Amino acid sequence: MASVYLNYVFGFAVSLLLACLFVTLIAGVFLFFISWRRINDEFQHPLLKVRAFQHQPFSLKLAIYLDYFLHLVFPNNKGSGLIGNANRMLSHVDARILPLGVRWPIAGFWGGVFIGIAAMIAVWVLLFLGAGQ
Repeated sequence: MASVYLNYVFGFAVSLLLACLFVTLIAGVFLFFISWRRINDEFQHPLLKVRAFQHQPFSLKLAIYLDYFLHLVFPNNKGSGLIGNANRMLSHVDARILPLGVRWPIAGFWGGVFIGIAAMIAVWVLLFLGAGQ
């Protein structure tokens, strides 16, 4: 009887994983190809004073966008660690007054990535438990 419930949860987890994939792809296209200049002009990350965004390696572009995401999600955390560092570097930006066109590609991209990781872990756990048989 438990396998019936596992199959429903497995179907939901796979659907969530595919939805996260599509959201991440769509937001990533907007983030990296369409609105990257506007987003970087609004946030003004300190690394962009050293080298222009288009000349940064892809890993640093992702790190810059992760700093933007962490500042949007946790704007008041000034502690140590990754979140506190992002907030200290972007302390000149008020996340509440940024336009939606700047916030949604960042939130969609990294939100899709993190929720997709959780969904992928759930799919693997459910596969090991015997769902999908």
